[in-house]
Amino acid sequence: MSITSPGSAAFEDLTARARIRNAALRYFTEDGFDRATIRDIARAAGVSPGLVRHHFGSKDELRQACDAYALQALHAYVERAMTDEGLNDPELIAEARDPLHPYQRYLARALIDESQAAAQIFDEMVAMTEQILRQIDEQRPDPPAADLRTRAAVTLAMALGIPAFQAHISRSIGTDILSPDGDRRVILAVLDIQSHPTISPDTARTLRQGLDKPHA
Repeated sequence: MSITSPGSAAFEDLTARARIRNAALRYFTEDGFDRATIRDIARAAGVSPGLVRHHFGSKDELRQACDAYALQALHAYVERAMTDEGLNDPELIAEARDPLHPYQRYLARALIDESQAAAQIFDEMVAMTEQILRQIDEQRPDPPAADLRTRAAVTLAMALGIPAFQAHISRSIGTDILSPDGDRRVILAVLDIQSHPTISPDTARTLRQGLDKPHA
């Protein structure tokens, strides 16, 4: 997770509170909340464990601050990119997405670890996804077969699967999906999948009719 490195000019410019938060984001993402320690986070931030507790109180409160910070980055992305202008401007979407990139794995890990705020995080992300789908629905030639909330929740879960399975996907395709090349390959794959349905509307209609039939 690249959110400034110790010894860099950008790292030195950060306040102690920001360095602690960034170190916690990295440890919570890579090691999980239970395995991450205040001592390791403090060492990575270049401060004492006592200063971590001074700024954040406890490890639980530090995680809550990290959750809020990552969600803020996600909100900023949606507000900038998920507009009529943004959806029609690839450069704008790329610019808006870059600051979000370091937090994707964190959010996926926070949900897997079921942090105290996990339900709130997921619900807020579902609401953002609903906003996107609502815009897409306006362009659909046919009405959706499922309700907006269910489609948003499933769409989000599928999207979060990419950062959550980062190690497995990277191993499978032979390159780290967080690298520029891996990231590009994943985006191209997602665009191809989403722009070319795997089943036809007629097949989908037949399958839906099968779901509606009473079972013995």
